[in-house]
Amino acid sequence: MEQRAYGKTGRSFPLLSFGAQRIVDEHQCTEEEAIRIVNRAIDEGITYFDTAPSYSKGQSEERLGKALGARRKDVWIATKTHDRTRDGSWRLLEESLKRLQTDHVEEWRLHNIMTPEELERCFAKGGALEALQEAKEQGIVKSLSISGHTNPRVQLEAIERFPFDSALVALSAADHFIYSFAHEFLPKANEKGVAVIGMKVFALGKLSPWYEQALRYTLSLPISTAIVGMESMEQLEKNLAVAKSFKPMTDIEQLEFFKEIIHLANPEVLRWKASEWMSGQWYQRA
Repeated sequence: MEQRAYGKTGRSFPLLSFGAQRIVDEHQCTEEEAIRIVNRAIDEGITYFDTAPSYSKGQSEERLGKALGARRKDVWIATKTHDRTRDGSWRLLEESLKRLQTDHVEEWRLHNIMTPEELERCFAKGGALEALQEAKEQGIVKSLSISGHTNPRVQLEAIERFPFDSALVALSAADHFIYSFAHEFLPKANEKGVAVIGMKVFALGKLSPWYEQALRYTLSLPISTAIVGMESMEQLEKNLAVAKSFKPMTDIEQLEFFKEIIHLANPEVLRWKASEWMSGQWYQRA
């Protein structure tokens, strides 16, 4: 697979990375199968694994830790804090390390910062950003990150105020039409040398009928890598096939694709861009 630079970190990763949210019972993936899938991904060159303590109450982290075993040194683990305070975030990190069976993670990120108010809480005295900085100073984490699904202006403000190493943002083809991270966030992030990881590639399955086109669209953007959730060996192999044969979309291909999917640009489909998850109303800043 094509390798891409990871911002200013000096690292590079294959253009396809592993979203571990779905290797859980909730998605009908057994522990045995999860271990097989993770190891197959590593065998095929995937080295970037994304997880979070909130994914199935820690089961995603737990299974990733069990799957890696002696191969821990071969991969980059990114996990998150959904707590907006310093102390709460530290507790989450300590629990994450236990489940992942490791004494460090390569990347720790603020999870799904939706609003300016949430960002302020993280940046305030006693906020989560203090925990991120302290963990990096102590060598428990290497890189600091932020993620967002909803409003690119929030993440733009974040990278203006703090030198995050990376940002995980929603970059499906359907996201192109409203509150677009591709339009509003990517250019500034690239200018600053912030590594960008694409997510929501298949728009929670709504883009599955256009599987190859959806993945090619995101991979064609100027990003470092894209994480894709995988709950079966079949899905992993399908994603690998697209990534290995990847050719960037032409402008004509992209326009034709947009014509087919523009009807999906509504709050019922793009739930992560609603004012509250699944509220059915677009996000609007008061």
